[in-house]
Amino acid sequence: MRLSRPFFHLPLLFDVGRLQAEVAALPDEAWTSHPDRLPGNSAARLISAGGAETDSVHGQMLPTRWLETMPYTTQALAAFGVVWSRSRLMRLAPGAGVPEHADINYHWHTRVRLHIPVFTRPEVAFHCDGQSVHMAAGEAWIFDNWRPHHVENRSGAERIHLVADTSGTAAFWQFVRGQAPPRAQWRTVAWDPGMQPQLLTEGDQRTPVMPAAEVQLLVDDLRAELALATDTAEARGRAARFSMLLEDFVSDWRQLCALHGAGGRGRSDFLRLARAVHEAVRPLAAGLVMRTNNASALLVLEKRVLQHLVADEA
Repeated sequence: MRLSRPFFHLPLLFDVGRLQAEVAALPDEAWTSHPDRLPGNSAARLISAGGAETDSVHGQMLPTRWLETMPYTTQALAAFGVVWSRSRLMRLAPGAGVPEHADINYHWHTRVRLHIPVFTRPEVAFHCDGQSVHMAAGEAWIFDNWRPHHVENRSGAERIHLVADTSGTAAFWQFVRGQAPPRAQWRTVAWDPGMQPQLLTEGDQRTPVMPAAEVQLLVDDLRAELALATDTAEARGRAARFSMLLEDFVSDWRQLCALHGAGGRGRSDFLRLARAVHEAVRPLAAGLVMRTNNASALLVLEKRVLQHLVADEA
């Protein structure tokens, strides 16, 4: 999700000792390799599709068996009053890092990632779009993951953050954008042994066919970010044709939705149109990038739009 600046430091504090105790109590089997097999990166899933050991972003999100053993962590998440999507503990080994990248997948278009550091050292730095911060244990941060970002753990200890994804309520965003009081007045989310919080988690968001209004939103956003790696007359011409093909694609998708609806009828027609636009734009895409993060326009189209237009058959 795009934000107005790289980082937002939220005026909340959490009980570091309780967070650390719950994380330290997890067995080794709770931890799994990073989905992209990044060296020194591992994760423990806390909210996932079906509560299972999966990194899928589709399906009913539920607490995993690991989160069920972590009552204070559950209280911490519930304190935000938002609906949570996929959420995990992210661990960086000593000396490890996360290479610079931007999150371009469909999941991130309407979601932001909250960070609550659990184990960290001052030598851990989070970089986003030329700015750098150290997120201290027990704090709460969000950042603009559409911008280029990377993480460095230059310490001799593991860094573990609670990271949780949400689109956020109006109250959440008002809180984020509000004027933060002096740190001495920040709210502390204290442990309440008698509390049994209701943790709100995303239902299955995916329809058999993506509705035309959402396709329009995604394509308009991509076209607004379209830029040239090298500005030449030939590149400008290709960019104009690339953009027009996407506009035409939205018109044809809307017509198919008018004919078949979004419930799954006419699946082959939708797939045929998706393949056709992919083939048409591919020869035009060289040197076309996103203005904010320099990501390939074709890759963003694939990962944010085309791969999510039609759900897999059950």
